[in-house]
Amino acid sequence: MPAQLHYTSAPSGSDGSGSPFTVVGADVPQGVLREAERLIGYETPRDSPERPDAEQLKGFPKAFSFSELADGGRLLSRTVCTGTNDSGRPGAFHAHAFLLPSGTRLPDGVLPISTWESPRWAESTPPDGRPDPVDRVEPSGLLRKEALTPFARSRGGWLAPFFADLRAVAADPGAGQIVVVEHDSADVARWIALACTVLPREQAHRLTFTTYTRRPQEARQQVVGALPSSEPVTHDPRYRVHDCTAQPPSGPVPDTWAELSARIWRAGRPELFGNSPEELGALAVSALTSGIDLRTDARAAAASWAAEQADTLPDETLMALVAGLCGGPVPHLGSRSATLPGEDEQTALAALLARLDGRVPASVSGPLAARVLASAVLARGPVPVLRAGSLTARAHDDLARDLAPALRAGIADTAEPASGRPLALLRAADLLDVDCQDQLPELAERLARELVDTSAPDTTTGGATKPSPEPTGTRHGSEPPADGCPAALLDAVHTHPGLRVALFGSLDTLASAEPTAVARVLRDSGLPLGLQQSGFPHLRMCAAPAVPPAESGDRLDRFHGLLRTAGVSPHADPTVLRTALSLTWSGDELPTGQEAGLLLKELGSDSHRAAGTRELLIEAALAAPPDDRDAPALATDLLRCFTTELRPGQRTALQLLQFTGLLGTANEGEEWVARVLSLKADAAEPVPDTVAERAFEALAWRLLEGTAPPNELYALARSAEPRLLAAYERAARSDRVTERLRTGPAYVAARFCDWSAFPGTHPAWDETRTTLLTKVLRPTVRALPAADQAEVEAALDHAGRGRLDAFRAWNRPGALGRLAGRLSGRGRRTEQPGT
Repeated sequence: MPAQLHYTSAPSGSDGSGSPFTVVGADVPQGVLREAERLIGYETPRDSPERPDAEQLKGFPKAFSFSELADGGRLLSRTVCTGTNDSGRPGAFHAHAFLLPSGTRLPDGVLPISTWESPRWAESTPPDGRPDPVDRVEPSGLLRKEALTPFARSRGGWLAPFFADLRAVAADPGAGQIVVVEHDSADVARWIALACTVLPREQAHRLTFTTYTRRPQEARQQVVGALPSSEPVTHDPRYRVHDCTAQPPSGPVPDTWAELSARIWRAGRPELFGNSPEELGALAVSALTSGIDLRTDARAAAASWAAEQADTLPDETLMALVAGLCGGPVPHLGSRSATLPGEDEQTALAALLARLDGRVPASVSGPLAARVLASAVLARGPVPVLRAGSLTARAHDDLARDLAPALRAGIADTAEPASGRPLALLRAADLLDVDCQDQLPELAERLARELVDTSAPDTTTGGATKPSPEPTGTRHGSEPPADGCPAALLDAVHTHPGLRVALFGSLDTLASAEPTAVARVLRDSGLPLGLQQSGFPHLRMCAAPAVPPAESGDRLDRFHGLLRTAGVSPHADPTVLRTALSLTWSGDELPTGQEAGLLLKELGSDSHRAAGTRELLIEAALAAPPDDRDAPALATDLLRCFTTELRPGQRTALQLLQFTGLLGTANEGEEWVARVLSLKADAAEPVPDTVAERAFEALAWRLLEGTAPPNELYALARSAEPRLLAAYERAARSDRVTERLRTGPAYVAARFCDWSAFPGTHPAWDETRTTLLTKVLRPTVRALPAADQAEVEAALDHAGRGRLDAFRAWNRPGALGRLAGRLSGRGRRTEQPGT
């Protein structure tokens, strides 16, 4: 039994010096008494009558408090004004309290607030100073539904904000205090009773409160009651003030649980809080199944919780829940936006449907399926994947009629990724038998472009599709990333033949234009191309397995394999030739001279002309490296096959390339240097570097092959072409020339004649020939045996006595010999070829 305390503001004794505690239970420490004295004090309202009569005293507020003590115990007290004090003003009071040690509760576990106005409360000290022992405290009936429901409805505007603050304060002692302002302390008690019904039982037992204080800022309880005349605390952020004597608050309360609790109380169904009032989802389900209309966030919570607990909920609960969630007509095009579910609710409804569809009879899940589908179409929510049996026949027909315009509009909506919502809406249209056949071509084209991702320019289709803007034949570009094929698209392709044919057709068109990009996607996409037995040649080639770069023979084999995969002859459809070439030589790759020559001879110029792949062959020729011996022959074939189509710049470059193949043959003709320099100089556009360098190198090697004709050597000396002279010097310094000089005395004599000829023609030539005499020829000659040197002199003597004398002077040991060598040509008349 709890210890009792009685306290009076008029102590006993003639001089008022007696203890204010007129009754103190056994074993109550003095520290507790001092703390209790501060808690049970009483100040009359500021606007109270100066000399109240007995009837007016009944109207004074009652300070009914439940407070926490320093030692962890609790003090439940009731303080009332009993009359006037010695000054004649109302101030006398009496307090009756129960002391609950830490860890204990009132008898029978009754809530502290339920003892409001219980018969156990005394308003004066017992005459004999011995209060009756308390083994039970009779509740006053304050918590009864019939007593609180009218009050809750009368305070409807304050319920949700109060409950929101209540939950925050009950969960966190540092969240501040709630101050409730009412004209009557009994109404504050009703607020506390409401609070204890919505809180978990344990929190309700711990909730501290007082129904009245004149100074709220000095109160220690979590919920503090005040009168309008009490000291205001609205300016202090520590207090959450709910002034029920003013206008109710406006605007929605974000706290879903608080708003739901308010609706339950306004509906007069507090028994719904009985099991687990803090569990939002379960509470929302209880409210819905009881016929209480809920806000969209609470409906979402109910649906989410039910989806998690679907396996444990009885069928009658599920039926009642679905009925609550699906109350009212199914949304249609004429529905107001306010009647459509919010995004969270739509998501939760879809999750619940996914759990119920197929597990419960359609009579149970059918209304939910209809609502989820209609809401998804109209409110742009996630479109559910329904089975043919998910809807009742009537719901199917009603939805098909009401949703057809919205479905068609959504499928055509270009603001959405085609593989997302439009594809999902097409699936829904198929379920409802809404005809969208006319929209498939456009949707398929959008799907194809998204799949290939052609937003960024792609130039990796090779020279087969368009001429390269760079005459050098260099191609640049980057392939789009292969992201695979969305699962929804794969599913649609398998289940929707019309879409599949349209999509494959669009992809085939893209594959013809951008084969490299399409091939990257299709190799990893999983698209079931095998479902279509014929057609789509470009698509089939792009879907063929990738082959790593290999030798030219392997690449030609892959090229022919792609043509076989296409199933169409390039003569019948030249575009397949372009696609096969682009897939075989993709990116920066080009055919070798041999490969390009075989492609031209095998397929003929007409096929390449029709396919637009002529530029690829030309590019392959002009970009061929110097070691590609088949490039000149390819140039000859191109000049013969495309006589009228070549640009002037291309023609000149190919002629120059062709001539490099003629040097050293019976068809080389005369004036080699002049022809090379003339072709390069007269070209309508810059000759590609690869061709120019090849021509200069070929010309240099031809001049170093044997005894160079004097007119060709003079043309070289006079041209002063830097790149030609550089190529000549590189060739002369090569190991190949060095070896011939070491083993061929006649070759030494020929090179001495060449490199000492035409001095003074041009400084560039003098620098080149002097370098070759000094750096190449002298070390070789000095290392020759005497017999070989004699052969060199004999060859030079045969060429002319002057050449032999010049050689001997050049080859004389010592500085004078070197000086004679450098000066041997100076002052001599520059001889023209043939003089």
